[in-house]
Amino acid sequence: MTILVTGATGVVGRRVVAELLKAGRHVRALTRRPATAALPGEVEVYEGDLEHPESLRAALAGAERMYLFPVPGTASEVMALAAEAGVRRIVDLSGAGADDETFEDGYHVVERAVEASGLDWTHVRPGEFAGNWLDWAPSIRTDRVVRRPYGGAVTQPTHEADVAAVAAAVLLEDGHAGQTYTFAGPEALTTVEQVETIGRAIGERVRFEEQDPVTGREQWIRDGYPAEVVDWLFGMWAESARDPAPVNEEWAAVVPRVTGRPGRTFAEWAAEHAAAFR
Repeated sequence: MTILVTGATGVVGRRVVAELLKAGRHVRALTRRPATAALPGEVEVYEGDLEHPESLRAALAGAERMYLFPVPGTASEVMALAAEAGVRRIVDLSGAGADDETFEDGYHVVERAVEASGLDWTHVRPGEFAGNWLDWAPSIRTDRVVRRPYGGAVTQPTHEADVAAVAAAVLLEDGHAGQTYTFAGPEALTTVEQVETIGRAIGERVRFEEQDPVTGREQWIRDGYPAEVVDWLFGMWAESARDPAPVNEEWAAVVPRVTGRPGRTFAEWAAEHAAAFR
């Protein structure tokens, strides 16, 4: 059985490849730049781009299962090509907010295309990635400080390795067709607590400085984030800071149930990525 992994050099895709290889499966990887993919030698590497669906034809030929990185604009075309090539199972990377249709090009577009394909499908919907903290690595390395609004906002950081483990399990095992797995890490932590956890991982005090939301919004937009995304995110953080939620036990239970191992903590993630913050 051949399993095609799209987005195979991404933070999740690369780990999906590793999980499938560990299980002894034949893995085919799609990447825009095969020469720099740096994937294990036993992986069949194909050049292709989800934004240009016709470039996937060779990679799809003979593949029976597929991990789909979300590209909303071409999802329907990609699904049509997958069905034509004989792919039988699709596992798509989505997000915990997929039901929110605020954004026309959101995860819901991909999910609908997958469901309309006629293939067996499973949606993998992780919560906020712990890896988002890498955006703050420069300020932590330089000044040992994080300046953000809403230090009291609570999230359940999700380790990218758990996302990959869930996706790989669903690709490999039967019984997941038609399921939507919305999940997150095992802990509910404030932004301040997450900053302190990174500090402990590097053995240094990292300060959190509460930033005025208006100033923060202007900075994020200057840094290239779309205004509508910033407003949506800041709105969620503001609500959470006003009314912090406890651990969502239903979300936290998914990783152990699907993978058979506990979800990784934020402290584990921080320790694994400590070099990035030093």
